[in-house]
Amino acid sequence: MSSHHIVREKQEPALLIISLDNFSHELLGQLLEWSPTVIAVAEVAEQLAIYEIKVDVIISNESSHFAQSDVKIIPPASQTPVAAALTYLINNSYPSINVIASDLILTDFEPYVSKINIVLYSGNRKIYPVTNGFKKWKPGNEIVEILSISSSLKISGLSLQSSRSYLTNHDGFFSLEFEDPFVFISEEIE
Repeated sequence: MSSHHIVREKQEPALLIISLDNFSHELLGQLLEWSPTVIAVAEVAEQLAIYEIKVDVIISNESSHFAQSDVKIIPPASQTPVAAALTYLINNSYPSINVIASDLILTDFEPYVSKINIVLYSGNRKIYPVTNGFKKWKPGNEIVEILSISSSLKISGLSLQSSRSYLTNHDGFFSLEFEDPFVFISEEIE
């Protein structure tokens, strides 16, 4: 017996790929599993074409000929590629996005956190914004990094290891309380 899944447009997070350096092909496959809208910068779009991965949108100032058909070109104009992609997705009512990049500048994403759900992947890290009162269950002895600076941060279930790195105390929930609109946290992925 087989199962059939119907995937509605925009049901899965869009996928923005800025760089594939040091990124797991297995995880890339998982992120592509439900055929999300794929957005890439021009250099990465060519890489993806070699892997026979369909690109839907390319962020580029040049309308060069791309090997795949039905590709929309979005010029970033005076915006960064990240800003151009996020603006496009928000204007087209996408609720969420996964982003793959080797170097992340979190301040590039901060203006968009209230407008679209963002999950960032860099190397072996998953980074995402959380709001006050965030709770998550994790196994003991796992690393969680709190990447945003917050003067009012209260933490339970985690022990400080270094400046921004914490270790879960035991199997169970950890929680974060703060006054800021959100903070970015990072977890290791396998």
